[in-house]
Amino acid sequence: MMMRATILGFGLLLLHGSLSLAAPNNGVTMSGSVDSLFSFVGPRDPGCAVLVINDGKRVFAKGYGVADLRSSTPITPETNFRLASLTKQFTAMSIMLLLHDGKLRYEERLSDVFPDFPAYGKTITVRQMLNHTSGLIDYEDIMYEDNMDKQYVGIADDKIPQIKDAGVLELLKRQSTTKFAPGSFWSYSNSGYVLLAMIVEKRSGMDFGEFLKRRIFEPLNMANTIAFEKGKNQVSHRAYGNTITSGAWKQTDQSSTSATLGDGGIYTSLNDLEKWDRALSENTLLSEKEMQPGLKAASMPNGAPMLQPNGTLAPRYGFGWFLDPYLGHRRYSHYGETMGFRNSIQRFPDDHLTVIVLSNRAEVDAPALAEKIASLYLKTSNASSSGVIGKTSDKFGQR
Repeated sequence: MMMRATILGFGLLLLHGSLSLAAPNNGVTMSGSVDSLFSFVGPRDPGCAVLVINDGKRVFAKGYGVADLRSSTPITPETNFRLASLTKQFTAMSIMLLLHDGKLRYEERLSDVFPDFPAYGKTITVRQMLNHTSGLIDYEDIMYEDNMDKQYVGIADDKIPQIKDAGVLELLKRQSTTKFAPGSFWSYSNSGYVLLAMIVEKRSGMDFGEFLKRRIFEPLNMANTIAFEKGKNQVSHRAYGNTITSGAWKQTDQSSTSATLGDGGIYTSLNDLEKWDRALSENTLLSEKEMQPGLKAASMPNGAPMLQPNGTLAPRYGFGWFLDPYLGHRRYSHYGETMGFRNSIQRFPDDHLTVIVLSNRAEVDAPALAEKIASLYLKTSNASSSGVIGKTSDKFGQR
């Protein structure tokens, strides 16, 4: 599953001098500029896959490095990476499809779906789980310390049985409270998205992976995309995660939290993500009106921006998407981090631009690379020579 990243907070990008951009239609120049960003990837090292879609057309798609150190299989646009928290946009879409079907409402309570959930579930809505304002305790923080699991305290992670979505639900049923009153703060929550997957199962009558397949992957012809469940299905053209240790690469592909699906269990490729991006642009699965709630940032009841528990301003977040702009351009984005993988998707709807970076090496700053690529294509002329014109990626506790 995913390992949570440290909150880096809001950064500011200061540019000294004007921003010089190559013309998007200059294919040779743009290709060379993107290639230079990935010159750190050796031909036999774990690497990255990069996709740029501009005006609905694929203008750049390329792999760097290898998907599997054992076979030296090169990374290509059909290589399937573990998405980590990029999965959350698919989980959110699943919930929105249930609303479309009339099987769920955003204001329903957790206890409405699971009547045996403790009393604190009566205060948590589906909407709050979608936008990370539920206050649910992070299951990663309690799974080793819970009374039923104390035998794993101090045990190496790779020796601990993997927890699954149903296990997270049971673990949270053994809690008695939240971190804060639901709706009072914003705090990134993998627990919320795991429970959303369980809500999909409860209300649809299907396993979560089957729901994704029938309602999203098959309609969009994402034929090689799956919610991976060991022993139940296989990942074709699979990339394996890696971490550099003592100067050498070590495969670090799975952990005790790698088996949950709702917060980060999907594997997919650039080829299939291009189809996903097209569906989002064309409102293939839901109408523009139905999509709007998911593209509205969470706010306080009085309309004020959300704060984090430490008092700092929270990022703008909808349903499975960060909504903070970049270089003055409207943006929907997400970052995904799990053992051995780092990923980023950046969508600029007004500019008809999407940049995706998938990586099977743990030290890569995928959002920063995606933003640098986006800057090559965005029309950002007349930038102030010393002013603040954008913000860097914020990495919250993501899988």
